Amino acid sequence: MITNKIKILLSVIILLLNTLFVLSQNKNQETTRILFIFDASYSMRGEWETGKKIDVAKDLLINLVDSLKDVKNLEIGLRLYGHIYPSGDRRCDDTRLAIDFVPANIIAERMKNDLKNLSAKGITPLAKSLKEGAEDFNNKGKGRNIIILITDGKEACEGDPCQVSKELTEQGIILRPFVIRVGKDNDTRIGDNLGCIGEFFDAQKEDDFLKILKMCISFVVDRTTTQVNLLNQKGEPLETNINLSFYNNETGKIKYNYVHRIDVDGNPDTMQIDPLISSYKIVAHTMPTVIKDSIIIKPGTHNSFALKTPQGKLKVKMNNRNKDYNFIVRQEGIDTILNIQEINYTEDYLCGIYEVELLSIPRRKTTIIVGQDSTSIWEAPTPSSVTIQLPSKGYGGVYYYRENNNWEQVYHFRGNKNQHKLQLLDGNYKVVYRSKSAKNYIYTTTYKDRKNENKLWFKLKEGESKLIKL
Repeated sequence: MITNKIKILLSVIILLLNTLFVLSQNKNQETTRILFIFDASYSMRGEWETGKKIDVAKDLLINLVDSLKDVKNLEIGLRLYGHIYPSGDRRCDDTRLAIDFVPANIIAERMKNDLKNLSAKGITPLAKSLKEGAEDFNNKGKGRNIIILITDGKEACEGDPCQVSKELTEQGIILRPFVIRVGKDNDTRIGDNLGCIGEFFDAQKEDDFLKILKMCISFVVDRTTTQVNLLNQKGEPLETNINLSFYNNETGKIKYNYVHRIDVDGNPDTMQIDPLISSYKIVAHTMPTVIKDSIIIKPGTHNSFALKTPQGKLKVKMNNRNKDYNFIVRQEGIDTILNIQEINYTEDYLCGIYEVELLSIPRRKTTIIVGQDSTSIWEAPTPSSVTIQLPSKGYGGVYYYRENNNWEQVYHFRGNKNQHKLQLLDGNYKVVYRSKSAKNYIYTTTYKDRKNENKLWFKLKEGESKLIKL
């Protein structure tokens, strides 16, 4: 008896867990919202192939949304324009939200009832309908907001639908609209006027209209996947663990940030990238970055793109416990600083030639070649610990001998202390000093070797300690 109760309890727990898992999965999925903006202006009374344009378009639209009833996380709304006032009234405010967004599984009947007695009457306020259509998405939460505009004509009021669409798209309120012109019409100027609003399709035939509608929907609801292959020097997709940013070229803003990964079978991760954005720029955050621009994601299929990102490693080693040094990395022949790296740590770089400058006293430079899947190491010299004891607080500095009798000042005395503890690389140095209380330049003194007063400099070897007294 107890065993049966336990079994029933376990079954209930498993059922609850499965339900919670499904709910969690659905909750995490992004909601897609489609707003159909439907033209009911007077010109839609015109004959098409089997009837009036407005009647054919209504029937095909209802049938289409009925086919979407099983699509999860999809909401559909309907906005009408030109349907309230006769065209002679020239009412540019003739637009309204007929159906607020509802789940796809209940939209067909609602749309059928709303369109049943719809007749074509007024004019075409495209810009206002687009602007108010975008506002229909307000307070709906996060998601993909798509407009599908169905019309047979161009703007009849003073608005600029192209500018409205551009502003709404750049602000990220909506994705670039789909625009479907219905009816047989050889006036190409209408297409030119509508093409700037969004992705334009010309449905000259009734069959064309249905195909185009289905194609637009496939952009929205069909599974689209993307794979980015990061190639090494041999052209093999073996580079990974690189951050990839996908920029929306329409808005200039980042849409996705993904850290690339290769699975246990050696295949790059499959990414979910929205195909409704007209084009992307992909930035691989290597050092230096690699950019691939004008990427078009094809809907309902698997997309694959390749970026050349061959990498190796760079490290500067130094035996020094007293100070943590950094060094500057530049690409050969380019003055811009690529990276500031910490000593004794390894970083990844694209394969190539780099100039490395150690932030030591004095600075020291070298050239390093970074190769594929290898670590290029520079053994930097170990600094010497030098204490410079001045007679009193004063001005002057430490000079380092470069070459051709060229002495470079590498450290300043600023009159604030008389003892200076420095980490200096190997080489020849001299010290120049004037007391803070001295009233004339002639009181400037220079370091002299205690054993040889004619020797006005001292030599440092790698890693030694030295006391210099003036």
